[in-house]
Amino acid sequence: MFEDALLIDAAGRPTMQHHQAFSRDWDRIKEWSDNIYMPYTVTPIGSRLKPASDMYSAAVGKIDVTRFCYGIPVSVGECSPEAGNILVLTTIRGNGRHALGRGAAANTGVGETFVADCSRTDYFVEFDEDHLQLNLTVPHQLVADHALQWYGTVPDDRLWRHKCTIGGRGSSWLALMDYVVRAIAESPDAMSGERLGARVQELITAQLLDEWATQAGLQLGVDVASAEPAYVRSAEEYIDTFARSVPTASEIAAAVGVSVRALTAGFRRYRDTTPGQRLRARRLEGVRSELLRSDGKTVSEIANAWGYVNLGMFAAAYRKRFGELPSETRNPLRGQLFERS
Repeated sequence: MFEDALLIDAAGRPTMQHHQAFSRDWDRIKEWSDNIYMPYTVTPIGSRLKPASDMYSAAVGKIDVTRFCYGIPVSVGECSPEAGNILVLTTIRGNGRHALGRGAAANTGVGETFVADCSRTDYFVEFDEDHLQLNLTVPHQLVADHALQWYGTVPDDRLWRHKCTIGGRGSSWLALMDYVVRAIAESPDAMSGERLGARVQELITAQLLDEWATQAGLQLGVDVASAEPAYVRSAEEYIDTFARSVPTASEIAAAVGVSVRALTAGFRRYRDTTPGQRLRARRLEGVRSELLRSDGKTVSEIANAWGYVNLGMFAAAYRKRFGELPSETRNPLRGQLFERS
């Protein structure tokens, strides 16, 4: 059904989408996948260590639609929660084995889809040699905002931590994916724009939310009464906007109209973190984003701009978070980046 997804346009000609490539180079594959999905680790399974990866992507509003494979058996895990993304993986060819926890796993064959919110739960998967995926990278906040708009509340972790399969052959979900792929083939620029892209984006989030909630045993609008308070979301937006200026907890709390104690309690309950931890994560991500752009600034200049004074402590925190030193991120020839265990 999706063998030619993202490869040809409506006239049957090869597409010229951004980020499309075939590669056998681990560094190039990692750079692409970190940008499209999120940072994660990948380990080859078996004796074949050289990938043969297909990488194609297109945008539907804020959702990335990708056609991707490694060309060899691999194990994927340790997805970055800070990226804030939900992965929706539909198998075009081959098989994926997705960990559910406590030794349980779900296998996805052709036409089957798996959902995992990597911003709220861990995710591990093994793909066989023949695997080929049609994937969606969906911002968590996009789905949360949709739930708030449509149902008046935001689901709690009973949904976000629930990993499951949805759709399947003959399902409305698969029919929707077929429509999305065809729409991209016909109007790729319009699909990435604000009007048509936003409409199709809403179709995807609505269907995803409904099927996901059904699998989690939740009735939207009824079972989400313990939704997060608005000040938690407002605080997240404030932190994301002003992370460079390193606001204090008191400043964040004042900006959203609650006490520091209430703000901290809200973050612990609904985000399993603290405002300070989110701020530190956003600052490190901001530095990394600027380092990857390689615009001529030194590591010190970029770190200072994000409020870091002690560069030794900054480098240690950066390495702990990303598994490499800031100078290694800046250097495009930093060598093999995949962690193998």
